[in-house]
Amino acid sequence: MDDKKHIFISGFKHIAYKQESISEKEMIEKSKTFFQFMDKRRSVREFSDQAVPKEVIENIIKAASTSPSGAHKQPWTFCVVSNPELKSKIRVAAEKEERESYQNRMSDSWLKDLEPLGTDMNKPFLEIAPYLIIVFKKAFDYDQFGKKTNNYYVNESIGLACGMLITAIHNAGLATLTHTPSPMKFLAKILNRPENERAFLLLPVGYLKQPAFVPDIHRKNLGEVAEFYE
Repeated sequence: MDDKKHIFISGFKHIAYKQESISEKEMIEKSKTFFQFMDKRRSVREFSDQAVPKEVIENIIKAASTSPSGAHKQPWTFCVVSNPELKSKIRVAAEKEERESYQNRMSDSWLKDLEPLGTDMNKPFLEIAPYLIIVFKKAFDYDQFGKKTNNYYVNESIGLACGMLITAIHNAGLATLTHTPSPMKFLAKILNRPENERAFLLLPVGYLKQPAFVPDIHRKNLGEVAEFYE
């Protein structure tokens, strides 16, 4: 048995990695259970203002940060806002952009497609939810000398991290909503972010208000989203 702890590839240290081995039966059961758990996840717009432990938010972000990224550059910053004054500023700015979108930017077909979801330009959840997580993508970075350095596959990397973030939120028993008021430049301004960061996604995070209601919509089935080449 090869019991090496590490090797060097192209001069760089690589450490031994092992993954838990489980039976096919366990794999099937775990994958089914996880799907059933994730299938209960819904985007919601009705939040409770009940406080959420900060440690939970920290753990959620650490989980999202395990996401793969281009050349392992990890081109993301998760800005966590709980300050009521900042949340109010964000809501005012977001609703301004949303108002412009609903009245002038969105096509008739787009507005029609949104009707079953019951969305509008009013976003009270931005103040009600105890936390807002704004995910910023880093278009580039700086080294220790202040010189610009490249990041790679930034959109793909940040998209993967956001998917894991949403999954971690659901796993913690909390609710969220993907909110993208466009354009989102106001978020960088309000939060005083550096020039290399661009707002990518805003997620209100908190407990679900009771009772809460969501649209009676359904996900596509396996045959509609997958093709198997056997």
